[in-house]
Amino acid sequence: MLMIKQVQPDAEVHGIDMDAAILDIAKNKAAQTGETLFWQQGSVTALPYPDASFDRVFASLMLHHLVRADRQQALREAFRVLKPGGELHVMDFGKPHDRFMWMISLVIRWFEEIYDNVIGLLPVFIAQAGFQSIEETAYFRTAFGTVALYRARKAG
Repeated sequence: MLMIKQVQPDAEVHGIDMDAAILDIAKNKAAQTGETLFWQQGSVTALPYPDASFDRVFASLMLHHLVRADRQQALREAFRVLKPGGELHVMDFGKPHDRFMWMISLVIRWFEEIYDNVIGLLPVFIAQAGFQSIEETAYFRTAFGTVALYRARKAG
């Protein structure tokens, strides 16, 4: 969240997490830079914001921690809080793009709820939540598997 604020200093940036300790760490990091961000404890499956209140929603390496039903609900919530024409940006584990990443995926797909991502269902879930123009904008090879960046739009 802090990087978003630093790149877009005029943006009003909100962050949410269920864990109060994580929020305290985030608040302290932001305070050290002097940046103003708005933090709230809550769940991504029931965002505490009104409908159509944001231009962009970001999810960074978070969705793979959720069970399938919660991941799908989180994406529906992102859709709900986005203004028409708003964008969803997701960075998370994705489908392997080469043999080496596929081999790594044979191990990591059994951790947490990563399996759906590894078999390429994340863009499907994004579409089912109502988003359009879904695209994988980049992917990276990591020691833990492929990390993909997705962008999608709420029709406006």
